[in-house]
Amino acid sequence: MDPTLVVVFVVLGTVVGFLAGLLGIGGGMTMVPLLTLVFTREGFAPEHVVHMAIATATATILFTSISSMREHQRHRAILWPVVAGMAPGIIAGSLVGPQIVGAMSPALLSSLFGVFVVFAATNIWLDRQPKPTHRLPGRGGLIAVGTGIGLIASMVGAGGAFMTVPFMTACNVPIRNCVATSAAVGLPVAAAATIGFVIAGMGQTGLPPHTIGYVHLPALFVIVAASVISAPFGARAAHRWPVKTLKRSFALVLYALAGYMLWRAWG
Repeated sequence: MDPTLVVVFVVLGTVVGFLAGLLGIGGGMTMVPLLTLVFTREGFAPEHVVHMAIATATATILFTSISSMREHQRHRAILWPVVAGMAPGIIAGSLVGPQIVGAMSPALLSSLFGVFVVFAATNIWLDRQPKPTHRLPGRGGLIAVGTGIGLIASMVGAGGAFMTVPFMTACNVPIRNCVATSAAVGLPVAAAATIGFVIAGMGQTGLPPHTIGYVHLPALFVIVAASVISAPFGARAAHRWPVKTLKRSFALVLYALAGYMLWRAWG
């Protein structure tokens, strides 16, 4: 692999890991547009670039969620009955999402991601917190919610926290347990979605070397290694830096990245 490309992936993994530790935000929203740009500059087939970016970002979440989940479990904050209740739906939705993505044109997929990032950036900017007015549903309800979370998260390369945390907060779950349980939920989302993207990419022509399905292995391994190292530094900085100001700055970055994806789709 080109040494320059290794440096690019190290920088990307370092930034994504630091932001994840600092703001508790998964890397998919930042990683997908940047990987799309890198893969495009590398001359990868245009019809596969966005698919590969989402698939590779999803695979990185598989590794980072394990690290996060272990730390939360150490504090006994994960609500395992909720994870178990949502898991069947999450796995089903996360397997189906990549098949839908695989059938989308690059323009439509870029548009979908751009709209999603605009929505997420607006929520981060406004710092919206749902009012706790409900209770967690029964098993059937948890499966239905899990299916929706798995489907949407797998289609945009996210871990699902952007939906899981607000859902549980609205159901009167303490925020500490919301964040911890969301980290555990991210594991089956990422695992099933990664398998889904491997299946969806099998048999596709024009993919670059060193890929499994749509997952680009060199990018995956370098980004994961760098992000695991940088995430603890972001977590420490979260206790010292003005996080609200940083969140709004990050939202502006997301708007710019969303603009790039929309420009790519329709420019």
